[in-house]
Amino acid sequence: MKLVSRFEAASRSTAELHGLLSEAFNAFAAAPRGSQQHRDALQSMRNIEAELATRAPKL
Repeated sequence: MKLVSRFEAASRSTAELHGLLSEAFNAFAAAPRGSQQHRDALQSMRNIEAELATRAPKL
């Protein structure tokens, strides 16, 4: 999986982000520990989750 940047995440819809998060999780689980693919998937999940957090309803 290619790294999903914060900029790219910001340009996607919420539904797309949930789909990408699922893909990133699966890529993370399948990649060898410590590999570049593993690191990219983890950073992608962080970027996607950060973007989703900015869209969460404020209390």
